[in-house]
Amino acid sequence: MSAPLPPRTSPRRPLPARRTAPSTRSAPAGRTALAGAAAALALTLAACGSPAGKAADGDGHSGHSHASATPAASGGAHAGHGMPGTAPATTPGAPAVGAGLASEQNGYRLAPASDTLPAGAPAEYRFTITGPDGGPVTAFAVEQTKRLHFYAIRADLTGFQHLHPEMAADGGWTAPLAALAPGSWRVYASFTPDSGPGKGTGLVLSRPVTVPGTAGTAPAATATGTASVDGYTVTVDGAPTAGAAAELKVTVRKDGAPVTDLEPYLESYAHLTAFHVGDQAFAHLHPETRAEGAGGGPTLPFHAELPAAGDWQLFLQFRTAGTLHTAAVTLRVAG
Repeated sequence: MSAPLPPRTSPRRPLPARRTAPSTRSAPAGRTALAGAAAALALTLAACGSPAGKAADGDGHSGHSHASATPAASGGAHAGHGMPGTAPATTPGAPAVGAGLASEQNGYRLAPASDTLPAGAPAEYRFTITGPDGGPVTAFAVEQTKRLHFYAIRADLTGFQHLHPEMAADGGWTAPLAALAPGSWRVYASFTPDSGPGKGTGLVLSRPVTVPGTAGTAPAATATGTASVDGYTVTVDGAPTAGAAAELKVTVRKDGAPVTDLEPYLESYAHLTAFHVGDQAFAHLHPETRAEGAGGGPTLPFHAELPAAGDWQLFLQFRTAGTLHTAAVTLRVAG
């Protein structure tokens, strides 16, 4: 069974202020008006985050790879909700600020040992998160049972992997990737510092990775809102609009029958990640219920704020009978 999740605690970033013509008011009055508007906006935004204490291992395997079982569409734009992997909206169809496409934000930097990885064999991606002082960050808050979530995906949105690497005492991380196909990839680190000037602020940093060799391209998937994997059919219902909050309902069926034996995975009965077709921008969609024992499903609600119009590739991960399944669903977002 599931129960409502507690209020999230990580602060959301405010939406960027619109530029206006120069005001004829005095400087103090203008600043007061802007401050009042910002305060009113902040009161309307809910916080997002997981409990600060370390929870049980969500998948039972540190550094375990979850590769996509279904080919995706091509490309990526921007994400949005205030926890790692979200960003405020701008113009529909255009990139938003902080959609996980930068390697540095607020003084925090994803610093890899290399931006090239070999093709056709398992590989290790070694990196460090450095802080505003230039030193390695070693204090991270726990988000959905993990201190850091690591993702890898090719430019055509195939080959999805979601890992939970372990940090060494010196702040170094090693992500054990499954074999990569040749082509242009992007890797993402989603985390929340638990000390320093960025404490409590969720960040997603990413870098491009080159995998040498002749790269093929998967055909773009059709935005049907449904997909099949391992005998299961996953359907995503909802009518999201760029820049607006919406609820998506995910339903899992097998052989036409509703699935009601979903097992807990990362504090919920499913984990949902989205990438925008065209630029690989990142969004993490947040479950609205917490898993409480086996028996979840068949329908799971998720909070979504996808700021860019167009097609988004969603990767839904869910577990049954101890096996983790990953379904790739293409969803269209209106402008």
